[in-house]
Amino acid sequence: MNETVIAIPAGPGKQSELQTTLFRPNGPGPFPLLIINHGKESGEPRKQPRERFIYMATAFVKRGYAVLVPMRRGFAGSTGAYADHGCNMTANGYAQASDVQDAIEFARRQRWADPERIVVAGQSYGGLAAIALGTRAVPGVRGLINFAGGLRDDGERCDWRAQLVQAFGNYGAANKIPSLWMYGVNDSLFGPELVARMHSAFERAGGSARLVEFGAFKRDAHGMAASRDGARIWWRETERFLEQIGMPTRETVAVADAPSVPRTDFARVDDIAAVPYLSENGRAAYREYLHKLTPRAFAVSPSGAWCWAEEGEDPHARALAACARSSGQACQLYSVDDYVVWQGAADDKLAASASSATGGAGSGSL
Repeated sequence: MNETVIAIPAGPGKQSELQTTLFRPNGPGPFPLLIINHGKESGEPRKQPRERFIYMATAFVKRGYAVLVPMRRGFAGSTGAYADHGCNMTANGYAQASDVQDAIEFARRQRWADPERIVVAGQSYGGLAAIALGTRAVPGVRGLINFAGGLRDDGERCDWRAQLVQAFGNYGAANKIPSLWMYGVNDSLFGPELVARMHSAFERAGGSARLVEFGAFKRDAHGMAASRDGARIWWRETERFLEQIGMPTRETVAVADAPSVPRTDFARVDDIAAVPYLSENGRAAYREYLHKLTPRAFAVSPSGAWCWAEEGEDPHARALAACARSSGQACQLYSVDDYVVWQGAADDKLAASASSATGGAGSGSL
């Protein structure tokens, strides 16, 4: 994957820098390019972690693409101020699209990028930004992919749903680039009725977009694009769209799978009594963990501390890190997904901690 983190000049006078993750195949290129745009988590944008969209990035690198994931101004390690236009969704989308366009202009000057074969995708707020970008005739951009695009604002006197419909209507009136939209029926932010209104406003105004409404995805379809299991939903329709706009879809690059944690025969995954070190609170947490989504991981410490993590990227590392913070000492994975990976001895089945430490409560990522 050749992952590197680079800085892309952006904003007025190019005085700001976008913290950007770059993936690409071996070799000099030039490679067709995918740019993936992130959403906005609740809270301070500066505290939002650097996004990688590793599962989608891997799928595209296998097909010979370079992939850029820029953090827009004010997010994560990017400099500059976050552009906030309150309830004006049209202005919000345009402001974010400006950073996306700066990333495209930068990439088109790089020898490793094919300046005439570019696709722009976005999830949530990034999807809104991608469709806003489509109002501009951006050189080299052949298509846009909108994964659950939009922005929610629960501020007083903000009818954000109506504002979103109006924004997509405005973008449709000036639309210059074809797009694919994908929304699930159990999206926690943008339900089917709102999606239908947004898409209808876009097309009635003259925009070109094909809407794919898929069924329920896990607990919340809003995070489908970043999920390990999302490709079974998004790839078939994406492949069809890429073929229509003249972009490659065949796998040409071998990408090694991430190393897996080996299964052991220590116990059945649902044998709660077999988990070492845990107090009654810890066993209750493990019982809860068994209902979490995959990918998932549960880590324990001799101190009695524990932590689980589900979904998102690398739940193994997240569970171990959170457990270590709670415990003050190293932790070990007990189970991953639907199997046990504990490397301890049989005597560990009898181990129990007298500590009352309960560790973290887990950290899912959508």
